[in-house]
Amino acid sequence: MAFPAFSGENRRSKALIFSMCCIFAGVFPHFLDESIALIPAIVVAVLLGGYGLRIVLKGTEGNFEQFKFSELNLQEDLSLPSIDVLVSARDEENVISSLVRRLSSIEYPEELLNIVIINDGSKDNTGPLLKELITFFPKLNVVNRLRNSGGGKSGALNYALRNLSSEWIFILDADAQFKEDILLRVIPYAVQRDWSAVQLRKAVINSNNNILTRCQAMEMAMDAVIQEGRLMAGGIVELRGNGQLLRRSVLDQCGGFNEETVTDDLDLSFRLLISGVSVGILWNPPVQEEAVETFQALWHQRKRWTEGGLQRFFDYWNFLISKRLSLRKRLDLLSFFLLQYALPVVSFVDLLISLLFHSFPLYWPLSFIAFSVSGVAYFRGCIKDVEGPDIPLPRLFNLSIAILYLSHWFIVIPWITVRMVFLPKKLVWLKTIHSGN
Repeated sequence: MAFPAFSGENRRSKALIFSMCCIFAGVFPHFLDESIALIPAIVVAVLLGGYGLRIVLKGTEGNFEQFKFSELNLQEDLSLPSIDVLVSARDEENVISSLVRRLSSIEYPEELLNIVIINDGSKDNTGPLLKELITFFPKLNVVNRLRNSGGGKSGALNYALRNLSSEWIFILDADAQFKEDILLRVIPYAVQRDWSAVQLRKAVINSNNNILTRCQAMEMAMDAVIQEGRLMAGGIVELRGNGQLLRRSVLDQCGGFNEETVTDDLDLSFRLLISGVSVGILWNPPVQEEAVETFQALWHQRKRWTEGGLQRFFDYWNFLISKRLSLRKRLDLLSFFLLQYALPVVSFVDLLISLLFHSFPLYWPLSFIAFSVSGVAYFRGCIKDVEGPDIPLPRLFNLSIAILYLSHWFIVIPWITVRMVFLPKKLVWLKTIHSGN
């Protein structure tokens, strides 16, 4: 059965409905009697906070070693599949040379490994550098695409996939760093687990540059802890773009990458979910990448992540609430949709009403619980054994700054929601600049 095509229509009307619901939720308690005005927030805080805390602590109920590797994963008699390693590169002159050297050092049977870099209409020195690198690494395959071809990263990946036929696809960003044996470790584990898609934990390589990069390093660890907990609780795992391993047959089953979205990974996560595909996450080995180093770069990155995150809920909502998904997965989706997207908008409305009527915000119990659960997730992620770059220790100062850092979502998400309501649909894929430092 072919996966239905989605054009992203009616996103403005869906964004309007979402914003109206959030406005009502933010305003409603202010018209209740003072004695019961906090009850809605407390009830929701108990329900969502309880579920979130259960997810964060879920690993303590089971054996977390199941998410680590042992020598058994490297059995010599395991029949290894063919793999296409795929990188979409646009204006990546700062990192492209080091990337090619790392790709060429991957330990995997030569006849089963195909390395492809898509030069997606680069205007800088990426193209000339790739031409030069091919002379030193003749097994490197470079695919050139015109800059105005459309579809963003999704379009670039689909363009290359037309001429590829390996059993698995390993997608990396241009700034990715990894160990040479990464495929020899991840592929056997995915096969043994019967996973058709795997997301590796993302580790930040420049966490020591400033407070902003330190917070992002802790944020990536927190995200991985939450994803592990959701997996163990029967919820869903979401892809994160860099370091995602996909079985080619299930990608084709899902219709490839959606070119009508600004976040190919988040959109594909829902396509895989709807198709009933098993998706896993691995803590070790990680894929390493650069964190953005300025607030302006963070703002642009998080706007894209927010818009893509909301787009997928608006595009697939009818499937997400259908019986195609188990009740557990539907509850998991609802809980994290409310915590990730609805809470910031509701809290923003609540704050505006409080300022207007000179009263106290009424959703502080829910916000307090959400930040507290995040703090627990930070702590658990930062004390785990890691390969790759060290994660900042969860000392009081680091935890406090990292929790405060999360408040940027309470600005970005309301802003993007308003933009999606009032501005016409315009797909602009803004890449993250990689410095190569």
